[in-house]
Amino acid sequence: MIAASVILTAQNDRQIISRIETRLLPPVIVKGRPLETNTIAAQMRELKVPGVSAAAFTNGRIAWTHGWGLADVTSGRRVTRDTRFQAASISKPVAAAVVLALVSRGRLSLDAPVNQFLRTWKLPDNEYTAARPVTLRHLLTHSAGTTVHGFRGYARGEEVPALHQVLDGLRPANSAAVRVDIPVGSKWRYSGGGISIAQLVVEDETNKPFAQVARELVLQPFGMTNSTFVQPLPADLRDSAATGYRASGDEVTGKWHTYPEQAAAGLWTTPEDLAKFAIEIQRIAAGSSGGVMSRALAQEMLTRQVDEWGLGVGVLGDGASTRFSHGGSNDGFRAFFVGYRDAPSGVVVMTNSDAGMPIADAVVRTVANEYAWPGLRPVERTPGAADPATYADFAGFYDRPGSTPPFVLIIADAGRLFVSTGPRPGERAELLPESSDTFFAVDRDRRIHFVRDPTGRVTEARISEAGREIRVPRRLGQ
Repeated sequence: MIAASVILTAQNDRQIISRIETRLLPPVIVKGRPLETNTIAAQMRELKVPGVSAAAFTNGRIAWTHGWGLADVTSGRRVTRDTRFQAASISKPVAAAVVLALVSRGRLSLDAPVNQFLRTWKLPDNEYTAARPVTLRHLLTHSAGTTVHGFRGYARGEEVPALHQVLDGLRPANSAAVRVDIPVGSKWRYSGGGISIAQLVVEDETNKPFAQVARELVLQPFGMTNSTFVQPLPADLRDSAATGYRASGDEVTGKWHTYPEQAAAGLWTTPEDLAKFAIEIQRIAAGSSGGVMSRALAQEMLTRQVDEWGLGVGVLGDGASTRFSHGGSNDGFRAFFVGYRDAPSGVVVMTNSDAGMPIADAVVRTVANEYAWPGLRPVERTPGAADPATYADFAGFYDRPGSTPPFVLIIADAGRLFVSTGPRPGERAELLPESSDTFFAVDRDRRIHFVRDPTGRVTEARISEAGREIRVPRRLGQ
């Protein structure tokens, strides 16, 4: 009976992989219109993505892993389950687990001033830290007010700085100094610089390299045997590493960049290993595993603390759809992982291209549809009626300070409405009407409601996406 069950499961998994290969689903299904799907092969060709690797896990076990395409175009080396990719910012959740492992052992505190644990370097104090000192909790939730969003790494042949040089923005570092420039705890603002401070905390407290501590406390206990934070990548691991590629299809100079900012961007790993990581965090939070960190800390990690952010991971959805996730974007690599907080299931996708994220997104939602997971499946929208003659009322710039770009551009063209998705004229997605003043995008789960003042003039747009609504005012004079 057990053998028959295993065989049946394997057959189901192969069928799921086959459907993913041949029937990638769009983000939005328009009711009444033919369903437009794509194949992985076609989308990889279109986007010039050489390789894709994925792993799905259900009921606390890895259901399947699969690779498509090439790890290296020149040699023709194919992607396998053991091909290592740069995890980029998905390094941050794993690094957060390293910090929490030390907190569980009483070596660190989430809520004590971080300078208390720093010995070889101190975060400079100023008027913002005087009122409220920075803590590890602030750093892991991106609420410390620290600067430096991300890092571009160092091409082969470039001098690689020490972590202290990165934190102070000193040559040969290619990023600015990491400093606090807004009130601590005042807002969520993504900061790879803050995670780099946490990396130094680990090194100063243990008197060991971060990569070694991560291996001892998290990677080995979680069974992540194909993962390392060592930078540069050791010579004996390079033959199993994917080469990174630009969106043009050109190879990244030197095949990949080196990241001394290991905790923020330096993890080399596989989808299978990241699936193991997610499963173990889920198990610890559920009380069915232990040793690496306490159950209470694992639960804190997966609980919203600042906006939609836990300790090192984004936390989205409510009820059964509550999930933790993170994306990754290094030069030549794009990746995404997601797991459900209350059910040991999820999926990881890694690619070796700057253009890989649309494929990762498509694989995630198609896998979610196969397993009927909530919150990640394509959404279905029903078109309504609107008068195209009114579309000119909505066209124009809507200001969104703090975003990139800092505006939303709505375009009326030949009786159709569009939202700009890039700097070039052709980079736009169509908006279809739900009603006279409410529209939905076809390239992502986004709804836009245009608000008129008593005179009938459109003054703002209310944009709903990922369960949140933001209000963006129309630029004056339009």
